[in-house]
Amino acid sequence: MDFERWHSLPAMLFDMAGRRATQPFLVAKRDGSWQPLDYRSTVVRIVAMARALAAEGVRSGDRVLLVAENRPEWVIADFAIMAAGAVTVPAYVTNTVADHVHILANSGARAAIVSTPALLQRVAAAAAQVSDLRFLVAIQPPDAQLQSPVPVVAWQDLLDRGERLGDDVAGRVARLGRDDVACIIYTSGTGGVPKGVMQTHGNILANAEGAWRALLTLGVANEVFLSFLPMSHSYEHTAGTMFPISIGAQIWFAQAADTLAADMADAHPTLMTAVPRLYETLYERIRRGVARESPKKQRLFQLALDLGRKKVADRLTWWEWLLDAVVDRLVRDKVRGRFGGRLKALVSGGAPLNPDIGMFFTALGLRLLQGYGQTEAGPVIAVNTPTAPRLHTVGPALHGVEIRIAEDGEILVRGANVMKGYWQDPEATARTVVDGWLHTGDVGHLEADGYLVITDRKKDFIKNAGGDMIAPQRIEGLLTLEPLIAQAIVHGDRRPYLVALLVPDEDRAKEWAGEHGKPKDLQLLIDDEAFRRAVAEAVGRVNAGLPAIERIRRWQLLSEPFSVPNGLLTPTFKIRRHRIREVYGATLQGLYD
Repeated sequence: MDFERWHSLPAMLFDMAGRRATQPFLVAKRDGSWQPLDYRSTVVRIVAMARALAAEGVRSGDRVLLVAENRPEWVIADFAIMAAGAVTVPAYVTNTVADHVHILANSGARAAIVSTPALLQRVAAAAAQVSDLRFLVAIQPPDAQLQSPVPVVAWQDLLDRGERLGDDVAGRVARLGRDDVACIIYTSGTGGVPKGVMQTHGNILANAEGAWRALLTLGVANEVFLSFLPMSHSYEHTAGTMFPISIGAQIWFAQAADTLAADMADAHPTLMTAVPRLYETLYERIRRGVARESPKKQRLFQLALDLGRKKVADRLTWWEWLLDAVVDRLVRDKVRGRFGGRLKALVSGGAPLNPDIGMFFTALGLRLLQGYGQTEAGPVIAVNTPTAPRLHTVGPALHGVEIRIAEDGEILVRGANVMKGYWQDPEATARTVVDGWLHTGDVGHLEADGYLVITDRKKDFIKNAGGDMIAPQRIEGLLTLEPLIAQAIVHGDRRPYLVALLVPDEDRAKEWAGEHGKPKDLQLLIDDEAFRRAVAEAVGRVNAGLPAIERIRRWQLLSEPFSVPNGLLTPTFKIRRHRIREVYGATLQGLYD
């Protein structure tokens, strides 16, 4: 590959389009059928849009907000902004008006490209509260009643105008360098106000090269990616968009969470990136499906799991090897078929993956590679390799990345992937990147051969009243492996014992209710004494495997799950601990009274 020759992300795509001109590139379902856009046609649209943006007054270094669901126009807009010499500022479609106000004001964005009328309403409302924004671009026609403080230009009108202009886009792209900022991606706000991370073209190119080298043993060629995570998140932006482009792959756009299974069957992806929450959901769906099968099929499925686990540990006897080949055909082939039948690997990142979930998929014949990163590092720092994955680790460092552990256990990272800094926040930058080393805020250790093990977030550690340091994420992961518990957050900082807020798994709770003659209303179940005993037994099973200081003493069931709409999860399904503490402060206090 030509990573060293590419000086910018547009240069990478333009070069790849020259080689893969008529190959399908961006594939989306429209009007009931999957419609591909090839590499050459995509670049034609990017050049036209870049010219039109420049004609509208977008200058080199200007910031342009991009608010859209995953779709071909997202990629076209992103590259057009960069090809115009400007900087993309991706934003989540779940952002509130207040979120947009913060990002627009902080970034000083001069323009915004927005997909749907509903999203345009929110951005327009935010635009009324800032002074820098000059115009909006509507990918879809806006509602007639839209009131915007700035002009609204139609996406198609800009494309048509750009085709008639003669602006030298190639010259603009040629002037871009690896140290130029490609995008400002705002952190998800798990710990407070989001900060704008300046990722350079070089940061992302270094990440793409590292990913390519890590996956080389899979035989990286003619790959198909299924894009599911928000492209506005650095993980999907790099690993699910820029990396596929760097290897000339196809990118299919999943329609929605509830169509994911059908989309996988249609796309037949070879590689897919996702966050642990998705794998947890798939794990539960598979288990529920098996529970509805005949006892014979349930035993066969369990045999596939048992033999798969023994195979990972290299402990199969010759007889079990033969038996494993049979269940591979009878069970694992069907599971692989549900994922499209061609998957080379599933990659997990964005949050810790419970090793039991990883082992479940691995035992079923699906290669699941856990990685680790953060927006400030491009974002990928480490990933397990296909030939030697270790489920309890996040793998070795990517090519060109150095990792060392500070005296207090914090993970420090250095390499070409480390951000240029936080936008307009030199003090936070100086605290985070010291002598070239990114202070990740995560705690862990390196195994003898360089595999990285993550313990927890440094700031999430609980220091109890006795001074003991406790990692809550591990306990929460064990709690959510219990079928009746879907979500958990552990609390106990400066307290004599740990408590937890638990959200029941609604489907499992209703199944339990049917089996015990109880009403299938979650709110009623939460107050039902027998159901609470069942949850207490689940907590007890977890406690039995924990040391005394890590056991949950008291807990409270919640009827409303932590979600993106209620602001208690980030768009990539990570818990916003500070918000949960704010919302449920009185409830947590009551568990200590």
